[in-house]
Amino acid sequence: MMRSSARHKRFKLKSEINVVPYIDVMLVLLIIFMVTTPMLNSNVDVNLPQANAKSMQDKKDPVIIAVDQGGQLYLTLGTEKRQPVDVATMKLKVGAFVKANPQVSVLVAGDRDGKYDGVYQVLADLQQAGVAKVGLMSAPESGSKK
Repeated sequence: MMRSSARHKRFKLKSEINVVPYIDVMLVLLIIFMVTTPMLNSNVDVNLPQANAKSMQDKKDPVIIAVDQGGQLYLTLGTEKRQPVDVATMKLKVGAFVKANPQVSVLVAGDRDGKYDGVYQVLADLQQAGVAKVGLMSAPESGSKK
């Protein structure tokens, strides 16, 4: 009898859950998400113009930010004349104009021989100013050039 009671005590099942491995996995996942989330937010969403030009012509008086070859910015707000601006003024004016007119289309016109960095910086500045959708302007291709 003594033997059988000792055997039952030795093989009794534990009713506890060891949560230490789950905590370790959770902490690793938390660190991974904390590192990757800022990288996801650094993208600039761009609506590239499509071949069908009718949709762009239907919208009246777009906001146009032109970047010349030297990186100087020029702003055209609706029916106003084109005027040279700096980055802070451009962000302030375009942000306020888009908040007042949410349906207005915002276009960026970059010089063909200019630096890509200038256009990219304008796209990032527009995103900071609260502009959700931005289009890139281009001239229609002529038949003689390839």
